[in-house]
Amino acid sequence: MGNNGDGEEGLWHRSIQGQGDAFGVLYDLHRDRVFRHAYRLCGNHHDAEDIMAASFLELWRRRKQVRIVEGSILPWLLVTSTNMARNRARAALRYHRLLSSLPRTQVASDPAADPYRRYQNQLDQDLAAALSRLTAEDLHLVSLVVFEEHTIAAAAAVLNLTPAAAKSRMHRARQRLRAALDGDASTNPPTAPTPVLEGERP
Repeated sequence: MGNNGDGEEGLWHRSIQGQGDAFGVLYDLHRDRVFRHAYRLCGNHHDAEDIMAASFLELWRRRKQVRIVEGSILPWLLVTSTNMARNRARAALRYHRLLSSLPRTQVASDPAADPYRRYQNQLDQDLAAALSRLTAEDLHLVSLVVFEEHTIAAAAAVLNLTPAAAKSRMHRARQRLRAALDGDASTNPPTAPTPVLEGERP
């Protein structure tokens, strides 16, 4: 959670009083974690950048409703970026459905593409897809506890849950994620081609 303590809370109060440099410090403090969180949810670098920027914009736009948890605005930012990622995923789905309904030409695949890069990209997409199957509340919980290492009690406070309810939800969400990822064949790493020596049968 870092050691921002009262310092971060003070920066936030200065920000809402119109001191832009204080807001800039908070941006520098949390932008990387918000970006990583957004990337985990969408599996795409450019979308993650957009989600991060939109989350900070939303932080300012809704500054009167921001909740500080354990002296930090980060939990509020993470919940907001989760909502942004879900909205973006729904919009992307609608867009892909539209594209799929249009006639198109066949695009040749790139045979020189790096298989390990493709594998990593596929892993990112699989994780994003597995996370998208969680309910909004469970996704917030997983994001705060698993990815950002907040305590169950802190995450429960952000989400207005009791710690016991948060713990139970967390257990079920982990099981659903494990089932979703275990059932995906693309999580197997690529294997190098076996060399065939002259005179040997393949």
